[in-house]
Amino acid sequence: MERSREHEKEEEWERAAAHHETTDKVFIEDAFKTTEVPPWTKQITLRSMVTSLILSLVFNFIVCKLNLTTGVIPSLNVAAGLLGFALVKAWTTTLAKVGFLKQSFTRQENTVIQTCVVASSGIAFSSGTASYLLGMSPLVAGLGDGGNTPENVKKLSIGWMMGFLFAVSFVGLFSIVPLRKIMILKYKLTYPSGTATAYLINSFHTPKGAKLAKKQVAVLFKSFVFSFVFAFFQWFYTAVDGCGFSNFPTFGLQAYDRRFYFDFSSTYVGVGMICPYMVNVSLLIGAIISWGIMWPMIETKKGIWYSADLSPSSLHGIQGYRVFIAIAMMLGDGLYHVLFMLIKTILSLVAKNSSKKDSSVVAPDVIDQDGQIANYDEHRRTEFFLKDQIPNKVAISGYIILAIISIIAVPFIFHQLKWYHILVAYTIAPVLAFCNAYGCGLTDWSLASNYGKLAIIIFSSWVGLEHGGVIAGLASCGVMMSIVSTASDLMQDFKTGYLTLSSPRSMFFSQVIGTAMGCFLTPLVFWFFYKAYPIGDPEGTYPAPYGLLYRGIALLGVEGISSLPKNCLNLVIGFFIAGFVINLVQELLKRKETRFQIYRFIPSPMCMAIPFYLGGYFAIDMCIGSLILFMWERRNKQRAKDFAPAVASGLICGESLWSVPAAILALLNVNPPICMKFLSASVNDKVDKFLDGS
Repeated sequence: MERSREHEKEEEWERAAAHHETTDKVFIEDAFKTTEVPPWTKQITLRSMVTSLILSLVFNFIVCKLNLTTGVIPSLNVAAGLLGFALVKAWTTTLAKVGFLKQSFTRQENTVIQTCVVASSGIAFSSGTASYLLGMSPLVAGLGDGGNTPENVKKLSIGWMMGFLFAVSFVGLFSIVPLRKIMILKYKLTYPSGTATAYLINSFHTPKGAKLAKKQVAVLFKSFVFSFVFAFFQWFYTAVDGCGFSNFPTFGLQAYDRRFYFDFSSTYVGVGMICPYMVNVSLLIGAIISWGIMWPMIETKKGIWYSADLSPSSLHGIQGYRVFIAIAMMLGDGLYHVLFMLIKTILSLVAKNSSKKDSSVVAPDVIDQDGQIANYDEHRRTEFFLKDQIPNKVAISGYIILAIISIIAVPFIFHQLKWYHILVAYTIAPVLAFCNAYGCGLTDWSLASNYGKLAIIIFSSWVGLEHGGVIAGLASCGVMMSIVSTASDLMQDFKTGYLTLSSPRSMFFSQVIGTAMGCFLTPLVFWFFYKAYPIGDPEGTYPAPYGLLYRGIALLGVEGISSLPKNCLNLVIGFFIAGFVINLVQELLKRKETRFQIYRFIPSPMCMAIPFYLGGYFAIDMCIGSLILFMWERRNKQRAKDFAPAVASGLICGESLWSVPAAILALLNVNPPICMKFLSASVNDKVDKFLDGS
């Protein structure tokens, strides 16, 4: 019976494919019209929640490791959808064989899993455990000379971190719900990531797509095993810091001292395969400009521009140039995108309102066969999207109630922030959430971190250094980022649900459940790393660069330009303007120069700024990932398109999950037996003479 139903479905998709060839139109819902859509209460199932919890834990470890190393996070939507499909499909297939299957696995349930997992891992990013929360810690505060007072330092604790996340992370979900019909149905915003995820899930639940998904899972598993085993092999050679393959001086010892080397990281090779080529190239260009040219030149001014007696980590020394110039370029890039999104949002709204006048001239009886198919898809999707509504009264009441709870709770956690500070934040947050969600629908670019950086400067300068402005600014960043980030994520999920006929209610509640999972899991996972490794140490395994960068922004807010080293202000202004102008030039070229499309080769200022602090080692890893993908595409483009995301996801997951047993071994004081270290010939001779003498 099950086999017969599957055969009928396959024939139906073959007929749909034939029709697709003749009409040259995609008509997904026409092929799914005989498949019953379950009610929203059956889209959220026990097995989907268990699967979501397992994958949320896995993805929290992955995102936490990426946050603590470089802060570069690729899109994990494909991996979440694929792994969710693989786990539940394996479970339902097993139950079907023994005759215990009561409910088949649907694309709506698959969408719920994907939404839940991405919401949870999204909290791992917006929670700030590797950025604004870590920037409050005594360790990060000790790296800078300014603002290191009791009022501007807060000892990290898993209790208040978890309480803070639960207090602020749900407010954003209610801020944008009343606008879901306007965004999805009226303005028909694309939300590229949400749309791509929906088509991916739809394809999984076709006979041809299921076969491909099975092959992709097999490839992902092989890639995962290789990455995990290779990371395990590398561990044996890392007895102390500075040992092992991750410190291999690939291009020589002098280049190694300038942080140019390949560190054999499967994770960042995989990240490079997922990220666009220009992102990886931008990182490498930024590393060359900073560590290859600028920092060596500034170091020659030691004793002139800054004191020769300062520690290497002092923000009044060379580290100050690295941190503040990187911040300036990021803020220039962020300001451009904020202004660009605001202007684009206003112009788009004006254009859509004026287009209403033209809509009446369309003749309703002039509709061809393809139009009927497209209208069928749209009609069916709209029908289910409007079926299970979330009343606006509930959304508005929810926002007000949760905002009041947050206004009361947050000052107990951060006494530097007063209730009226948070009230101001929640008053302007819905406007910023709308702008971010609308801009994300147009360009797929979320500016949550940029809004957070602006909040740091505004609130830290408002509160002042004496009253704990550093902590107040960093905490307000968390309040703002949580609202703006979760709002755009939810709208992406509504778009995915719209295209897979998933109920808005199931999308909303799965986002709520995923957010709750993230608020619980993220502090636990971070604490696991925090206790096992020296988090935030610039020379350690997990430097967590954004901790010091975000604290640097707060110091700028409370101290102004007095916190900058000599001549740093001129460089900061120059790179701030450069960050803005580079984006402007790229946009002008995109609009004016269409023959050679030169804009594609303009680097991203935000990406260029990241290696200013970290160095070029991870950029080299990611460029190798790009090179592998490029060569694969040259050889077999379709196969690369089908399997490259699976290979990349396996590489990321394998090495990232090895960090779990590695951390457990570190907590148990089980150390690797070998130290593989590389020395120059002269240093090696000295070591040999010392050993011979002893």
